[in-house]
Parts: sequence; C-alpha cells; structure tokens
Amino acid sequence: MINLDRLVNVLGGYGARLMGAEGLRRRELRSVAMHDPTDDAPPLGDAFLAVGVDSAAEAVRLAEQARATVVLLRSAADPADDVREHLRARGLALLVVDPAVSWSQISGVVYGLVLEGRETEAGRGPSDLFTLADTVAAEVGGPVTIEDRSSRVVAYSASQGDTDRVRRATVIDRRAPEEVRERLDADGVFAGLAASAEPRFVPGVPELGLGGRTAAPIRVGRELLGSLWVVCDAPLDAGRSRALREGAHTVGLHMLRARVSSDLERQVESESVIDLLEGSADPAQTAGRLGLPATGLRVIAFQARARTEPEAAILHLFELVTTGFGWSRPGRSTLLGTTVYTVLPCGDDPSPAVEWVRSTVRGLPDQLGVAAGVGGAADPSELPASRQEADECLTLHGRGVRTAPPGRSGARGAPAAGPGSPGTAGPVVYDDVWHAVLLRRLRLVAETGRLPTRNPVAELVRHDAAHGTDYARTLRAWLYAHGDLGRAAEELDLHPNTVRYRLRRMGGVADLPLDAPEARVAMTIALAALVEEPSAPPAGRGPGPA
Repeated sequence: MINLDRLVNVLGGYGARLMGAEGLRRRELRSVAMHDPTDDAPPLGDAFLAVGVDSAAEAVRLAEQARATVVLLRSAADPADDVREHLRARGLALLVVDPAVSWSQISGVVYGLVLEGRETEAGRGPSDLFTLADTVAAEVGGPVTIEDRSSRVVAYSASQGDTDRVRRATVIDRRAPEEVRERLDADGVFAGLAASAEPRFVPGVPELGLGGRTAAPIRVGRELLGSLWVVCDAPLDAGRSRALREGAHTVGLHMLRARVSSDLERQVESESVIDLLEGSADPAQTAGRLGLPATGLRVIAFQARARTEPEAAILHLFELVTTGFGWSRPGRSTLLGTTVYTVLPCGDDPSPAVEWVRSTVRGLPDQLGVAAGVGGAADPSELPASRQEADECLTLHGRGVRTAPPGRSGARGAPAAGPGSPGTAGPVVYDDVWHAVLLRRLRLVAETGRLPTRNPVAELVRHDAAHGTDYARTLRAWLYAHGDLGRAAEELDLHPNTVRYRLRRMGGVADLPLDAPEARVAMTIALAALVEEPSAPPAGRGPGPA
C-alpha cells in the first residue's frame, strides 16, 4: 500500500505543491479516478485526476463527489484562500502540479504508484511476486521459485512439500549454490531458456542434492527477465505445462511493471539528490520532499571496480542501494559519472553510516572491488560540503590511507581496502581523517602554484633534489617530535648526533627559525603541502648524505 505522503514526495520532483489538511499525508490510497466530462456521475477513487478542469474550486467540488482523499490539478497558480479554507474544513488535499507536466506523465505516476501499492485480501499487492508464486505452485502442483536473469531468487512459494537440499539452500541464500549453477550452465539449461519460450525439464543431479525441475523462461516481448522453476520428479503434463507457461507470462508483466515503477521513483529521487549535492535553491524543501530529516545527514560516495565490464559494476552498485521504494530504504541515492552518492541520516555519530556501507558491500558479488568515503555531518544546506569531503575520503580509501589519525585509538575500521579489494574493510570517514583531507587540499594548492615557493622548506626540498640529501624529511621529523632529538632520531632510524649534525648543516642551506612558534607552524604546513608523507617510515635506511 502507499500513502499520500509518498505520492507527494514523488510528484514533488515534478513541481507539485500540496494544499489542504496536512494530517492526510498518512492516509492510504487504494484507487484512482479520472474526470470524464461526459459522465454525469464521476467515478469514485482515493486519488482524483481533474483532467480538463481549470478551476481549483471546480476540481475540489468534483473530488468531493468522487469521495477522494486528494485531487490533482494542473495549474501555475495556487488556489484562493477560500478554496484552501474549504479543503481544511472538508478534510481534502489538493496537489497542484506545474502545467509543464503533461497529464499522461501525471497519470502514469499516480496509476503506477497507487496500483502497485494496492493490497489483495491476502494482505499482499496484486503484483506481489510471492503471491504469484503461491498461485502458480497451486496450479502446477509443486514448490515454485522465481529468479531474475542472474539466478537470484526474487520470490518463492510458501508451500515447500518434500523439497530437496538445493531448494532449501536456494531459498535461504536467495541464490542456487554455485556448483549447481555451474552444472546447469554446462548442461546448456540457461542457454536453452534464453533461446526458447517453452518450459524445459531438468533431470535431477543426486550427487549435488538437486531433484528434478521444470523451468520456464519469463519474457516480456523478446526481453528475458528471468525464469520460473517448479520442483517435479518428471516432466509436467500438458495442462500443468500450460499453467506454468501462463504463470511465467503473468510474472513477467508484473516484474516489468514493478521495474518501471521502481525506475520512475529512482529517476525522481536521483534528480532531487543531485539538487541537494550541487546546492539546491531550497535545500530544506528538497530534503523534506525526499523524506530526509533537517539535520544529521551525511553524504556517502561509492565507486565499484571490476576487471571486466566496469560500467556494469557501478550500475550493479546503484541498483543495490536503490532497491525497494524510498520508504523502505534509509538513504536517498543518485549516480553521477562513475560515483554513487547516498545521503544518509545518521547524526553526528558516523557509526550507522559505516555499518550501512558494510552491509551494502556484503550484498555485492565478491569480484567487485568497492571504495567508499563518508562525509561529515551536515544539514541540507551543507550537503555540498559533505559531498566534497566524501569525495576526498573516497580518494584516500583508494590510496589505502588509515582510517584514524596517528596515535588515536578506537578507529572505526581496519586499514582501508585498496581499489581492487572486495571492500571488506570499513569506509574512510571524514571525522577520522580530516587531517589527511586538510593536508591533501594543501598539496593541491601547492600544485596550482598558489602556495609561496620562496620559503625555507622549499629551499630544503630543492637542495634535496639537487644533492640527494634528506633535509626536508629530517626537519619534519624534528617538528613532529616537538624538538625532541631522541624521538626524531627514532622516527628517522638515525643516531641523535646525526640528526643534530643535519640540523646544523640545514641552517647553512636555509634560514630555519626553529625557535619561533609561528614559524614552526608555517614550516609544518609547508612540509605537509610540499613533501608527501610516506604511508610507513622506511625501515633499515642506510645513512645518506648528511
């Protein structure tokens, strides 16, 4: 079922504005009616489409006759005050849609959402694939499984009967065991389903725990959407084969309608998320339209990599994070280029975001490598900044940066996974690596030539490049150790006297005001920008030029 709030959220992407009783947003919508000027008695429906009606007052009058909860009107102007008062008094809602949106678009959205959400007496929608699986199972006399083109289980019948080990494993894991899929592929079963429209009997394979099956391709036109499987010890007779074939056709229509409805909502959601990430004119309103809270949001940036079909990898990831309708998912997502962005409500504590990323990655095939970055907490107006932070954390994840500042305990994850890894480690979180993000920005500034190059650190860097010395790294170790020769020597794997000697020699190369606090801060920043710190200090480094 759907409620008025969801219809408002979807049509909000088309510029729709809600008028009337706010308390109606939770009201369920089960039917649709459209105005027909040739009909004296308008049809009844919870959502009334005032097609061809120009007046808000007339649209409201017709909606009352239709006993509607909400009336939809195309208009550039808001209704008059007396109409608004009438709406509140009669407990009726009015959705005013921009006239640039055609009635065919509006009706497609309304009919798609409302009819997809309508429930049957069994408590399931008419396109609920589990209900269809139960129906087909009763007609063909055996447990049924509905699978997509990737052999993932999307629904199965409640009746189990005397099922075999493979079916039980398939229902639990939502996919047939890999050795079974390989065997069926080798036997040409999948190729046969792709090439034919007729059911195919598949003999059992006892050594794999697989009993007999009959499989029917699920098609809409020429497109193969999946397959319908029924457990049976022998080929089905003509009557049950016809029932299986007809059941596969019905399942195909419902799978297609569900996909169209899902794609519609994805498109509307994606456009609104892009508005937020790029700086919406009214971020609070856009976030509200998406059902997001006014505070405690974070942007998560994903990239997926695969050795083959890299575009398919990122599309697979986007499909995963947008599976289900908005009300059933915690975040709102979009795909920009090769990056999937999700706006997730989780507050100041990034732990829910980290766990959500990990659970998402667990749903991906093992061969996909995933990198992820989590931006800082933000309200809707600050989401562009959180997106930039997420992008920078994503870059750091790809470079294997550690997820907590040096010396800080309680890191939220293990060292980040590289770009080719399956993504078992946690994402890089801005709260943990803000220092690395800051230093990376400084390096980018230096690369563009906006950082002063006439300074002692730059002179040491040039001297190191010309003479093979290690002065810049020595100065950084001394500064990081707050002037403690022992700690600096340990970091450099040198004797303290060697460090002391180098400092004297460095004073002859550049003016190093080591006693001035502000100069030490400036030199530390310049070193961070000009000399990239290695991920780990070199071990066993021999003595270089002093």
